[in-house]
Amino acid sequence: MKLYDLELSGNCYKVRLFCALNNIPLDIVPVDYLAGEHKGSEYLAINPLGQLPSLDDNGLIIRDSQAILVYLAVKYDLINWWPHGAIGQALIMQWLSFSANEIARGPNDARLHDLFEVPLDVAEARDKARAVLDVTEATLQDSNWLVGDKVTLADIACFPYIALAHQGGVALDAYPKTRAWCERIKMLNGFITMPGIE
Repeated sequence: MKLYDLELSGNCYKVRLFCALNNIPLDIVPVDYLAGEHKGSEYLAINPLGQLPSLDDNGLIIRDSQAILVYLAVKYDLINWWPHGAIGQALIMQWLSFSANEIARGPNDARLHDLFEVPLDVAEARDKARAVLDVTEATLQDSNWLVGDKVTLADIACFPYIALAHQGGVALDAYPKTRAWCERIKMLNGFITMPGIE
């Protein structure tokens, strides 16, 4: 399998992390984002949205990091990460959507502004980031993980941009449960990091 990848992307990282945690072999194909390779005709033939990551599994192309996580969990029958039951899947799916929406528009956008000088309303992004952290902090008051009593796709999907929130000017100091959750993820067997995750 090939992952079209950008090292500094939290969305790409969550796929690399999940594969590392589950010993899933992955060929990394770096895409030169700054040179605009993701918008070139060759890459647009792979992913017409021009977004990263994309997964190529023997000609089957899956785009969107959340979709890739689900695909890999089902392909390898990793029911601890993506249970078969409707309730477990629905509870995890809530967090995958949270990652793609609230986290993307909060800590991710703030990081895009500060790290990559993307023009956007950074004050609004930081407010949204703090709202995201309020939700995770409340969820983790009585639980070590976002869904149930063990790590799932929910945790992997949400982890990167929360752990990178400081790069968008939002510290985790006021969120001790969220900080502890980040540390638990870092202690998982097979954990790999990315630039910016301390």
